[in-house]
Amino acid sequence: MDAHKLALAIGTVAVLAVGAGSSVALAHTLDGAGGAPRAAAAGTVPAEPGRDVTLRAGQEAQLSTKDLTVRYTRLVEDSRCSEHVTCVWSGDAVVAIQLSQPGRGEQTAAQLHTGRRGPHDLTYAAAHVELVDVSRAGERITLRVS
Repeated sequence: MDAHKLALAIGTVAVLAVGAGSSVALAHTLDGAGGAPRAAAAGTVPAEPGRDVTLRAGQEAQLSTKDLTVRYTRLVEDSRCSEHVTCVWSGDAVVAIQLSQPGRGEQTAAQLHTGRRGPHDLTYAAAHVELVDVSRAGERITLRVS
């Protein structure tokens, strides 16, 4: 392997390693005593009933009035029309979420849709969860939990 190809391979591995590290849901911070690293729950977003909350993949919303969290797991499928293109059908984005009641140790997984092909809302643990929006690239979703 010549030097150019070797440098390209090393650069690619470095970029992939940095990208993988940025997807970790927990952030390490320094505590006040001695500077030892500790894990902080950077992936939890507070949510108020009936208000929209936006989550990135891996983040979860903690409903302030109930023992309920909703985690955005991933974009499952996206057949929506691309930007700057006129389509006959608007398409459908499908997202996977995980709902849990940490205090009870219960959880379930579900998929929500932006189109007519499947459900865009559900009820879990006496809470209504509605998919409001999915960003163009699918990296963020907006939910309304009440």
